[in-house]
Amino acid sequence: MELVSGGAFAVATAAKAVGFFTLLMLSITVTIILERKVAGFIQDRSGPNRVGPWGLLQVIADGLKFLLKEETHPAESHRSFFLLAPVLALVPATALFAVIPFAAPLPTSAGVVEMAAADVPVGFLYVLAIASLGVYGIVMAGWSSGSKYSFLGGLRGSAQMVSYEVGLALSLVPLVLLTGEVRLPELVALQQGYGETAFSFGTWLVLPLLVGFVLFTVAGLAESNRLPFDLPEAEEELIGGYHTEYSAMKFGMFFLGEYAHMITTAGLIVVFFLGGWDIPFWQGDNVRVLADGTVVGQPAVWKTILTFLAFAVKTGLPVLVFVWIRWTLPRFRYDQLMQMGWKFFIPAATAYVVLTAGGILGLEAAGLEPGVPYALALFGLNVVLLAALLFVVDRGRVFSGAHHARRGPEPAVPERGEAPTEGPPAVAEG
Repeated sequence: MELVSGGAFAVATAAKAVGFFTLLMLSITVTIILERKVAGFIQDRSGPNRVGPWGLLQVIADGLKFLLKEETHPAESHRSFFLLAPVLALVPATALFAVIPFAAPLPTSAGVVEMAAADVPVGFLYVLAIASLGVYGIVMAGWSSGSKYSFLGGLRGSAQMVSYEVGLALSLVPLVLLTGEVRLPELVALQQGYGETAFSFGTWLVLPLLVGFVLFTVAGLAESNRLPFDLPEAEEELIGGYHTEYSAMKFGMFFLGEYAHMITTAGLIVVFFLGGWDIPFWQGDNVRVLADGTVVGQPAVWKTILTFLAFAVKTGLPVLVFVWIRWTLPRFRYDQLMQMGWKFFIPAATAYVVLTAGGILGLEAAGLEPGVPYALALFGLNVVLLAALLFVVDRGRVFSGAHHARRGPEPAVPERGEAPTEGPPAVAEG
């Protein structure tokens, strides 16, 4: 079969755009329900249980509340930018979701349709470019609200997202060095073992790029403003941060944007490191579309459904981890956040790029062909680097909590009836 083209391509693209946006909104609904249930379980309570069976319709009630609440516009706000900021907070995450391939190509009577709204030839660069736009919604909301709390939240958000955006990009450079590919569907094919380049591993890239997987996950968590990186909101300090002055559906758009960004980040983790929609230990899903439009493999509707379910399960795992982290870990102090970003995270990501390039050159010099042994060799290197990263380089300054200055031994407390121990020498009077 051939790839769909002509007028059928335009119709398929429009249908995918509407369908994928609907899918993203449904995914956000499921994620909100999941987070509330997981939070209730962690805190030993029931969670939402009044609206609908097991509280499953609570999200609909919340949506109605957003729609029916009073719209407020602070007198000191800049009205145009105040209204535009929530849109800018939601649109980048939605645009990122459009390039994620989440199932095998679907055969139709008009041809084969790729399961991504847009197969961008420079998908890797597109991800970095669109991800960098998320900061504008936060900065604009903080500045245009005319509130000191919002302004401080906007400043925090801009500093945080710019800082970790550098680490996010650096964590993906080893991926390009290893595969030589920037198209997201082709990255899935490489992990399945039949890509166009020589580096078709036949194994998920989390093995040869374990440290990159960890760095990208941490940077993605920081970019989505989730705990322990939610300093731009920080309810105890800034009330609500950059969205303090927002109400009704404008606040709801910030709420949707956070969850959309979390789901998109989880989807990118799956595509870059966990094989995308690949079903492990099965070659029947090896269907893809080349850059010139040629279809390789035998597409089938049931294969599209199975691979979509596999992608959904894989994406749900990072989302569950993000939710677990939010209700388990405390928030970083702001100085810890910036220290980890500039003094630890970025230097570590830069060093990882250099060491990965050296490891690839060493394996090529040794004559080892790309494949499972090649990936396992890089996996061993990554295990050593990860251990050094966590237990040697950091030395407990960031990941073990606040760093306290070393103090001398505590003075002994005298037992009852004993004379107190000698204190410091008395200062001579006069």
